[in-house]
Amino acid sequence: MKTTRTILIILLTAGVCTLVATKVFGQKGSFPEGSYSPVTNLYRDSYPRVLSDGTVMFRVNAPEAQRVQIDLCGTKYDMKKSEDGMWEVTTNPQVPGYHYYFLIVDGVSVADPASQMFYGCSRWSSAIEIPEPGMDDFEIQDVPHGEVRTVNYYSNVDEAWRPLVIYTPAGYDEGTQDYPVVFIQHGGGEDQRGWMEQGRTPQIMDNLIAAGKAVPMIVVSSNSNVKARSGGFGGGYSWQGMQAFRTELLENIIPFVEKNYRVKLDRKSRAMCGLSMGGGQSFYIGLRDPDVFANVGVFSTGMFGGIREASNFDLEKEVPGILSDTKTFNEQFDVFFMSCGEQDPRIKYTREVIKKMRDGGVDVLFNSYPGDHEWQVWRKSFHEFAQYLFK
Repeated sequence: MKTTRTILIILLTAGVCTLVATKVFGQKGSFPEGSYSPVTNLYRDSYPRVLSDGTVMFRVNAPEAQRVQIDLCGTKYDMKKSEDGMWEVTTNPQVPGYHYYFLIVDGVSVADPASQMFYGCSRWSSAIEIPEPGMDDFEIQDVPHGEVRTVNYYSNVDEAWRPLVIYTPAGYDEGTQDYPVVFIQHGGGEDQRGWMEQGRTPQIMDNLIAAGKAVPMIVVSSNSNVKARSGGFGGGYSWQGMQAFRTELLENIIPFVEKNYRVKLDRKSRAMCGLSMGGGQSFYIGLRDPDVFANVGVFSTGMFGGIREASNFDLEKEVPGILSDTKTFNEQFDVFFMSCGEQDPRIKYTREVIKKMRDGGVDVLFNSYPGDHEWQVWRKSFHEFAQYLFK
């Protein structure tokens, strides 16, 4: 009962934590000099605060809690309680990018009501966004803006209505032209909202199109966590494990998009890409369905190694013809791009498979970026991939 009561208190009091912080600490000069409120906060004059050295200061109002921690990307920080019931801690410096975090109150992990909520880690999560210098394409700029639409289609695989989140470029509603289309897939523990919210896809596309660096295109983000009524799950690092989502994509999602949006219908005007689990889906489905996709992007997949489920990856077996008939394989794809974070445990295995493909004559583009298995790497991956497409 005590734990339940404590959680109720934190949910009620943390919800007004911003008001408390503003009242007690919101006066001029009350925040640490040079600090700022990240865009992921609900209110500008609130905690958490990002300091000039990249550390993050948290303040939480939980007067009846016995212990409060911050769980920031898996690193736990013990907070110290003051006499007025406020808990405080300052973290180690954080790298630029997007960071999930949670409050742990008397052993129970909860989202911070002072933060916007994002679906990640298979649950609703809090987050901190730390901008990276030079990455203005990830931010909202004074350029023509497209629209993000959430629609529903009927899935014959799941036998239910399911959501799609679709980016249409600026001018779509006023025009009559048809557009190329990218089908972009999220990672494990996330859903159709990930690329549009955490991934900054609308900002990336608006800015690239306005600068003439990318052609106007439609981007479709679906929930690939598909579980067929007849059995079989939509994830997994095997051709068999991809079949439920492959059926969903080819027989339900693509036909819905082509019926309801002005998209070009030829394979050269379609691309598939994704991160982590979605990278595995893009690798298998994209590369083994060249009659559907002529452009494929694979970001930070663990199928080659670096995760427990991956072992003894046979490139030719998984994509027949990639090494035995490389000339035909190359002719089928306009863009084949792969990427990984330089601190990601998957990087070693990704580099090895890239070398094997290139030694065999496969035309594959590759880039790595500073970072682990996280959104800043995936934003940069899509940012680069989008500039290669449909030209």
